[in-house]
Amino acid sequence: MSRTCKEIRADFIKFFEDRGHTFVPSSSLLPGDDPTLLFTNAGMNQYKELFLGTAVRDYVRAANTQKCIRAGGKHNDLEDVGRDTYHHTFFEMLGNWSFGDYFKEDAIKWAWELLTEVWGLPKDRLYATVFEGDAADGLEADDEARKLWTELTDIDPSHILMGNKKDNFWEMGDTGPCGPCSEVHIDLTPDGSGKSLVNADDARVIEIWNLVFIQFNRGADGSLTPLPARHVDTGMGLERVGMAMQGKKSNYATDLFVPIIEKIETLTEHRYGASAGIEDRFDVADADDIGNVACRVIADHARTLTFAIADGIIPSNEGRGYVVRRILRRAARYGRQYLNIEGTFLATLIETVVELMGDVFPEIVERKDYVIATVTEEEESFGRTLDRGIQLFNRQADKVKAAGQNTLGGDVAFDLYATYGFPVDLTQLMAEEIEMEVDMDDFRAKMDEHRDASKGDGSTFKVDAVAGLPACDDSGKYAHDEALGASVIGWVDGENFVTEGSLAAGAESVVVLDKTNFYGQSGGQLGDSGQLVWDGGRFAVSDTQVAGDCILHMGAVVEGSLQVGQSVQCEVNTDRLATMRNHTATHLLNWALRKVVGDQVNQAGSEVGPHHLRFDFSHGKAVDAEQLAEVERLVNDRVMADEAVSINNMSLDDARKIPGVRAVFGEKYGQEVRVVSIGAAAEIEDADANYAIELCGGTHMRSTGGIGLFKIVSEESVAKGVRRITALTGNKAVEHIQRMEVVIKGVSGVLRAPADALVDRITAMQKEIKELRKRPAGGGGSAISVVSEINGAQGKAVVALADGGDSGQMRNFCDQQRQKGADAVFVGGADGGKVILIAMVNQELVDSSGIKAGDWVKEIAPIVGGGGGGKPTLAQAGGKDPSKLSDALTTAGQWIGAKLG
Repeated sequence: MSRTCKEIRADFIKFFEDRGHTFVPSSSLLPGDDPTLLFTNAGMNQYKELFLGTAVRDYVRAANTQKCIRAGGKHNDLEDVGRDTYHHTFFEMLGNWSFGDYFKEDAIKWAWELLTEVWGLPKDRLYATVFEGDAADGLEADDEARKLWTELTDIDPSHILMGNKKDNFWEMGDTGPCGPCSEVHIDLTPDGSGKSLVNADDARVIEIWNLVFIQFNRGADGSLTPLPARHVDTGMGLERVGMAMQGKKSNYATDLFVPIIEKIETLTEHRYGASAGIEDRFDVADADDIGNVACRVIADHARTLTFAIADGIIPSNEGRGYVVRRILRRAARYGRQYLNIEGTFLATLIETVVELMGDVFPEIVERKDYVIATVTEEEESFGRTLDRGIQLFNRQADKVKAAGQNTLGGDVAFDLYATYGFPVDLTQLMAEEIEMEVDMDDFRAKMDEHRDASKGDGSTFKVDAVAGLPACDDSGKYAHDEALGASVIGWVDGENFVTEGSLAAGAESVVVLDKTNFYGQSGGQLGDSGQLVWDGGRFAVSDTQVAGDCILHMGAVVEGSLQVGQSVQCEVNTDRLATMRNHTATHLLNWALRKVVGDQVNQAGSEVGPHHLRFDFSHGKAVDAEQLAEVERLVNDRVMADEAVSINNMSLDDARKIPGVRAVFGEKYGQEVRVVSIGAAAEIEDADANYAIELCGGTHMRSTGGIGLFKIVSEESVAKGVRRITALTGNKAVEHIQRMEVVIKGVSGVLRAPADALVDRITAMQKEIKELRKRPAGGGGSAISVVSEINGAQGKAVVALADGGDSGQMRNFCDQQRQKGADAVFVGGADGGKVILIAMVNQELVDSSGIKAGDWVKEIAPIVGGGGGGKPTLAQAGGKDPSKLSDALTTAGQWIGAKLG
């Protein structure tokens, strides 16, 4: 029975291919155009439109192995990882699907055949669960499935168990396709007595296969409506079935994880499972040994990081990027705190993951260097604050315990988040490890304040809950300059598709036609605007969106009344031409960046509209001015060459064979794709690196000369490892250059220097200003000397004496010392009978230790017969006794030394 996980994966695919299923490659972990998902979390995600009936494909049966992440949203296994031996943030889901073809009968029959006849799993160890019904949703028990298990298989009838909605009604998210499911569980107890442990979240009896019978759609209001057709969606965790077939008790003892744990052992003195005293130490199932927990967490998270970053999900402070950052920092903390691994180490594990899985998922091989660079940079960044953050946590936890309490304040959790980069769930985990908890209400309140400044309204139109939208022929979008006659099929009203009635003048709606020449937003290109016109009426289209194979015209009736069945003329606004210029230029920019910056550049997103183009790409540092100039020159050379833009439709398999063809992270492609090539020969298969070739469904110029002019206006960072270029074309580019020319002429006039001498002139002026700032005020020749330097556990402080009482000069000194690395600076000076004291503390030290500049001067000022105060980061005081200045500075050093520890 024992088989490697590679063999199990191959067995599964072949079994279903032999039964008429089409093998469909895994989709990206970045959900293409589904705003309800953080990550691809199930094999069915890429088929959601098929289940809703808004799209069709050239197959009705499919099988694959899908890479999945469950670390956010409705399905979130992050907190369980490491504590048990069978939950993961990343896993492979083997699955087979039927789209309106076979249903429960074949799904159940084939599942039993594969498990027991092909793989030989013991029948007396298998259990099948069936949905018992739910009164609140008005759902009856799935007696059909129970009967089929009895009639089609030789399972022990007593092993068919009824399950509640939580366990046996599957839903992808809060909205979307769903239905009852029948799960297969395997009993791994020594004596086969695990019946009572089915669905009890016990590692000894676990689910290995879930057969979902999709027949409903869950609306945003929680209601269930029948889908146009019934479907089958099954999912089998490769890690779990591998454990069962290899005779293990832990997923981490399979050939998917052991090589990663062995690599971790080369970085630490800890030996996984060594203290368990069992023959196979990797098959340990304890949660008490924190070193073993750490190894499991790190092994799991290394896989997640490899696949997520390879699919373009970059660590950041928002959304799915923040989840990836949390995962990385969680792994780094476990390695540093519990395995005593010094420095960065996660990148070394990427190599092992790629070696294990690169033959099945070639994208991680192609992007390995990029993943390693991203992980290394992110881990180094966190490493700079990790130890200090742990120290702060320990100090605050000790204070709480000393006060006889066990709740850590939300302000501490927020400080750890904002100053040291500790995700709050990491702080909660650290608190739980010492039997404490975090005041999450207080933390959330502070987070709300923090987010208010940057929060957007998040208003977008969502159609995920609208079932039964009809297909629309949008082939006319490629001939947008011609008005197109079409017929109104209906419109969307809330979550319903309406096919009767009328819309009066002033009504806002989303109109669906039988055909259109409007381009629906996709692939980075914004949706068209324009109008639908009929005798006596007009519907102004403000935006066009896509829902499966349906095109949605969003807008309002401006004149007349719009009826279902009404014939209309579709007129696209003329600014589409500017969008086409920008889209074709984006392809040339992509090509030029690879030529100049390197072939490791991958597109990470784009926005193409009539006013500008934005292009996001993977790159670890800024593109310098010389490189940008070369990119711009290369694009404009091809614009002036007026090269032909060719379009070819072909199968996805054939397109992937074209040398140099480019695709986009997270983009969903059908079996038939559109290939846009610039400068390619008649035979596209003969293309080389001089051709810009991409899979693209957007609209383009017929030749590059139509772009007119290409001008880069900015290059910036949008996330760690991701850069963004914004550029203009055509008239917009000309207008920008003209504006810049006016500015340059104005500056030339003010400085009385020709344009080509402006840089030298401004540089000389900056140097002169810098030298002037260094001179003592009034030219009196006063100086400032350092009295003492204090290096404490929490930072560095400098105390200094000024020869005079120039407060401006003293503040400049504080700034200079902070730039040199000082966290706190105190300067005192006297001029006649007047004493000036200035304290400066950086914000990080204020946040981490509570040391404040105002407190510092208040403590010292009385020594010189004065007083004062100020902000936590900057404070000033005066005094009347210069003879005590030396004593004051000595005390200032002692005070800050005690605070820094």
